[in-house]
Order: sequence, then structure tokens, then C-alpha cells
Amino acid sequence: MIVRIAGAADVAALAELRGIEPDKLAAYADWVAAHVGTHLPFVAEVDGYVVGSAWLLVAERVPGNESLDRRYGDVQSVMVREEYRNQGIGAALMAAILAEARTRDLLHVTVHSGRRAVDFYLRNGFSHHRQLLLWEPAAP
Repeated sequence: MIVRIAGAADVAALAELRGIEPDKLAAYADWVAAHVGTHLPFVAEVDGYVVGSAWLLVAERVPGNESLDRRYGDVQSVMVREEYRNQGIGAALMAAILAEARTRDLLHVTVHSGRRAVDFYLRNGFSHHRQLLLWEPAAP
């Protein structure tokens, strides 16, 4: 297995993993290209076939006296093809993302997890944080 940052040649595989319909592939590719500076896609390959992906959003907080560089990360859209699950591919993707976060000196990395994946993130170094709060708009 190889884990690497995805390139333009991987857009179709990234779209497929996200469930993007073929008629929306061009718009998806445009979005990926427009966000290349903030959204880093990683892919896992087995024998040249993309079997998983994960994204690292790199964002900036407002500068403060203690630091003008206050970048942080957010893990998004972690996907592993069903037939390749439970083989360490998700963990390898997370290791690559967290290594990139260290290289970029990010303050922290967050993830908004579904209930079924919480244990996965806990096993990969994440922890619950009492200061993270969430607001959601009321349903119409």
C-alpha cells in the first residue's frame, strides 16, 4: 500500500469515493483545483488502484500577540472502499495526514466524526475536547 497526496490524475477516483455522479465530475474537478491551497487530498493505493482517501483542510485563525501564524487542520471525508476496510488503510491515511500537520506546524487538527468512527479516531490519537462547541441552524 502507498499513501500519498493526490494529484489532478486522482480526481475521478476521489469523486467516486465521495459518491459524486459522473455528470458532476467536471464541477467537482473545478472545486478541487480551486481549493488546492486549503484542501489537501490524500489517497491510499493498492497495486495502483485507489482504495481510500482522506482530506486535510488547512485553515487560519485570527493572529494574536503570541503568534501571527495560527493555522490548524480539519480532517474531512475519510473513505475506504468496503472490500479494503479493516486492513489498516484508514490508519495509514490518518498517519499521513497527521505527519503533514506536523510538517506544517499546525496548532491542532479536528475531526467531525460520525458515531461509528469515533473509536477509529480515538485509536489514531484524537481525544474528546471539552471546549469544542457546535452551533447548527434550526430546521426550516
